[in-house]
Amino acid sequence: MRFEGIRMACQQLTETQFETPEDLVAWMGALQAQDYTMSKWAIGLRLKSATVEEINKALAEGEIIRTHIMRPTWHYVAGKDLRWMWQLTSPRVRKTVDVWIKASGVDIPKEVYVRCNDLIGRMLQGKRSLTREEIGNELERIGIITSHNRMKCYILRAEMEGIICSGADRNGKPTYALLDEQVPWTPVLPREEALARLALRYFQSHSPATVDDFIWWSGLTATEAKQAIGALGDQLIKEHFGEREFWVHASCREAKEKEVIHFLPPFDEYLISYKDRSPVIPIEHHPKAFNRWGIFYPVILYNGQIIGNWNKIKKKKELIVNTSFFDEGITCRTGLLHQAEDHYRNFCRYVRV
Repeated sequence: MRFEGIRMACQQLTETQFETPEDLVAWMGALQAQDYTMSKWAIGLRLKSATVEEINKALAEGEIIRTHIMRPTWHYVAGKDLRWMWQLTSPRVRKTVDVWIKASGVDIPKEVYVRCNDLIGRMLQGKRSLTREEIGNELERIGIITSHNRMKCYILRAEMEGIICSGADRNGKPTYALLDEQVPWTPVLPREEALARLALRYFQSHSPATVDDFIWWSGLTATEAKQAIGALGDQLIKEHFGEREFWVHASCREAKEKEVIHFLPPFDEYLISYKDRSPVIPIEHHPKAFNRWGIFYPVILYNGQIIGNWNKIKKKKELIVNTSFFDEGITCRTGLLHQAEDHYRNFCRYVRV
């Protein structure tokens, strides 16, 4: 089997199996959602047909949730998966957030957090969705100091304590809603079962991958990751690609041989969800795809390999897509590039001018 063919098929970048954002996100386990606007495209390009309005609808109805769930950074998870995943990962995420808050030099007494959690909860009651700015304005009106990173701390703490999560999109801006109103209650899984389920979601959607890749993506310890992988038993198969050993889920298939081009958004799972990205992009080109501070750029995927960059420019009712390639010798059919561009245009509801 061909490495790139398996990975593209698992990542739903060839012959996608899914029609709804909820089903796609559940299959992936989690999708990184650092860039709010472009992260919607990470979902859309993996569906049989989708527009940005469909992603927004799934957010509004709590079918998908954008929150800090792993490492910690922004991810989309399916609403039905949020509670068991949050129960599994939140202790480590909370510790990391507390370290960040302490390092930022912000000193907020516990009683202030308690008061803010109560106030924010009351603001959002009745299925309200408010932006961070709107919540901040309300807190300031009541007399809560929100400057100097304090607002970010209040929101993060409310997330970590399971009070708030993402709400309905507001004209391209993210909002927050009450978790208990946005996501129906679901039973908590035993820890061993939750670990196994997280490993299953990762390897069914990200194979071929290594133990280190899974640790990087999940934020689990090496011991926890190995326990999770061990629980899957013969569902995972060891395969050698080149001189390296990878795990491949037994359900994985290889994409049919055909030329495929995708314009991947920044922070896309095809790159960011692996500790080692060299199988799909040569090391000398890494700085063109991501930098040492963890910023990932929009890239062009061609037959499983990252070969260049792309960017968009909006001018009134027109959307212009520019492309550039890492090597001068790279050639791909102009028609395929136009197809990839039109795919993105259709998702954004732009027509070719």
